[in-house]
Amino acid sequence: MVYVRQEKLPNLKQYKYSGVDHSLVSRYILKPFYTNFVIKCFPMSMAPNLITLTGFSFVVVNLLTLLWYNPTLDQDCPPWVYVSWAVGLFLYQTFDAVDGSQARRTHQSGPLGELFDHGVDAVNTSLECLIFAASQNLGMGWKTVMTLFGSLLTFYVQTWDEYHTKTLTLGIVSGPVEGILILVAVYAFTGIKGGASFWQQSMFRTVGIPHLAFIPDVLYEMPFNEWYMVQGGFVLVLNTIQSCQNVIKARRARGDKSRGALLGLIPFFVTWTLIPAYLYLQPNILHNHLVPFVFYAGLVNAYSVGQIITAHLVLLDFPYYNVLVLPLAYAVFDSLGPFLQAHIGVGWPSALGDDIYQVAYMFCMLGMAIGVYGSFVIDVIVTICDHLDIWCLTIKHPWNEEEEAKKAK
Repeated sequence: MVYVRQEKLPNLKQYKYSGVDHSLVSRYILKPFYTNFVIKCFPMSMAPNLITLTGFSFVVVNLLTLLWYNPTLDQDCPPWVYVSWAVGLFLYQTFDAVDGSQARRTHQSGPLGELFDHGVDAVNTSLECLIFAASQNLGMGWKTVMTLFGSLLTFYVQTWDEYHTKTLTLGIVSGPVEGILILVAVYAFTGIKGGASFWQQSMFRTVGIPHLAFIPDVLYEMPFNEWYMVQGGFVLVLNTIQSCQNVIKARRARGDKSRGALLGLIPFFVTWTLIPAYLYLQPNILHNHLVPFVFYAGLVNAYSVGQIITAHLVLLDFPYYNVLVLPLAYAVFDSLGPFLQAHIGVGWPSALGDDIYQVAYMFCMLGMAIGVYGSFVIDVIVTICDHLDIWCLTIKHPWNEEEEAKKAK
């Protein structure tokens, strides 16, 4: 399948990265650290995309330790596992941040770098949700699903914002900066406390807040992990509103209608109407096979985000269609028949049932997602590399200052 037509490839020449980072932590702490120390650890011969991929490998190692020690997301791991998650995530953030600096100092900046960087981030988003769920002992249930929803929505909205404003905007508090640092701190503290069961305690009682008369029992007994989800939901709402305002302002400045841009949020919410519906109708998947389903949901979002970034780079119309949603829509339809029959007396029989065939179908959806997203990534990367005469993970044309000066003369 062809994802980028040849006639659209010349638009890559118009690409110019534009980013705004309002984070004070990034400006005064992280960027000086990256510029004065980290970037010097990488040789000039190392391709920026290889740095990105190397950083992602730390997250993969974290995921493997998760699957070995806590595949059900509700067991305590050895303390060193949580510390390793903190170190791995911090290294991922660091490598992900310096790949741009490496691209600039090696003169390898280009559209492929942005596509590769966003693609890796999109896959990491869902993987990190599983690791966070394990660090809080959320288990296979709705809390993990809610965490996944918030993380994927944040990334989708950020990419949608960049498509319409042509600028990657990070607020004073953002997921790629403060969000990751908070997770690093949470993982490290979990290791210090000896396990994720610590976060199951009442936050008010643990920190010594007395149970005053005006504090409801439900609120007083809320554990740490639920308070973290409340905080995350609050930040999610603020960032979504801010992105919508950015898009509306940019569209109006160009004389375009903002309503058309807001329609770009519909594909995400259509998907996330089907996901909770499917998990509600199939509790076996929710409580026993949520981890592979999260992989599937993450790839669905990564494919949507990848299409948006590609459309941004080659100036295509906004992509509203995601073929990976179709098998999920069928699964919901198939599961809805017996549910309606049981509750209102009118329905249709299920072809998959709710046991082994349903689980097999869910793994088929995951396999399809891996195949489609994998073909998309390979096709787009190969197409762009061929057109720009570059390589993806190595530097094909090293920068030579003397030769470039002669060409300029």
